[in-house]
Amino acid sequence: MAIDFQSLAVQGVQALSPYQPGKPISELAREMGLEPAEIIKLASNENPLGPSKKAIAAAQNAMPDLCLYPDGNGFDLKQKLSTRLGVGADQITLGNGSNDVIEVIARCFAGSDSDVVFSQYAFAVYPLVTQAIGAKGVVVPAKEWGHDLDAMAAAVTERTRLIFIANPNNPTGTVHGSGAIEAFLGKIPEDVLVILDEAYCEYMTGEADPDGVALLTRFPNLIVCRTFSKAWGLAALRVGYSVSSAAIADVLNRVRQPFNVSAVALAAATAVLDDEDYLQRSREANTAGLKQLENAFDQMGLRYIPSSGNFVAVEIGPQAMGVYQALLDHGVIVRPIAGYGMPGYLRVSVGLPAQNEHFIDALSKALAAAGQGA
Repeated sequence: MAIDFQSLAVQGVQALSPYQPGKPISELAREMGLEPAEIIKLASNENPLGPSKKAIAAAQNAMPDLCLYPDGNGFDLKQKLSTRLGVGADQITLGNGSNDVIEVIARCFAGSDSDVVFSQYAFAVYPLVTQAIGAKGVVVPAKEWGHDLDAMAAAVTERTRLIFIANPNNPTGTVHGSGAIEAFLGKIPEDVLVILDEAYCEYMTGEADPDGVALLTRFPNLIVCRTFSKAWGLAALRVGYSVSSAAIADVLNRVRQPFNVSAVALAAATAVLDDEDYLQRSREANTAGLKQLENAFDQMGLRYIPSSGNFVAVEIGPQAMGVYQALLDHGVIVRPIAGYGMPGYLRVSVGLPAQNEHFIDALSKALAAAGQGA
């Protein structure tokens, strides 16, 4: 008699649906018989500039030692981050991408007797990790596509252990300034941890823009998560980290796997922090690309959500999936976000000018074919 292994899984895992990433270029090439070089991927919020030359050189220099385990403590990267952020190295927890750190946080501080608060339209990983550990997810309705911080604070009960806030938020691109985040933190009990996910923070450069790390000294229950996958251009290497009090980091490092970041990834991440020119070019390309996309949407009469990330959610309406499929036919991959409760929207990552123009042209044709005009 065959064993039903699904029934053996813990209850929270049984009901999970796997996270669906953006369609890979190789997959579309196989499906459509296209050359990979002909395909434009604007689905996963990746850096269109390609990686930093300093990161590539450091990764190559690490290759001869592939037979050795990496530094499980990530000493060099922690020291570089410590200096850059003005925090102690003992406040940093490294992860295989920031998703890894988010999962470790949930496993350390919440369980079946806990509530985890997050917003409607928030990053899909929050409900996934909540369900996986058997905790109860408390979804707070969004306000103008973003986090309703007052309502989230009001949702806290004696069962609440964690609150997730993505700032800027994925997939809507909405953001709260430092003042709003600080005021929110002041309403939260000290025994409730607030995880401020700043995966896209490097794209914001204004003085009033949020910086969760600057709030750590005032709010010991705050954890700030960041990543090297976006503005730093290292998505394939999977490097993320959190900054918290040393006491919280000590707990996280008891559960974190000791070799969760590879030696190649550690080397590249450490090196790229010295490439300020690359970061500046990433910001400039993103600012220009967002404007290019928004101008095109305005000309097409399409509504979109103003974004502070490296992507924009555009409203297509009931034909969204049909337009998505038509874009694939044109060799353009974007991201349908029905899984976020936004079935009429597509999320488009910012590309280089020619990539954006290719998408705009393909979108115009797809809309015309769908009878929406352009």
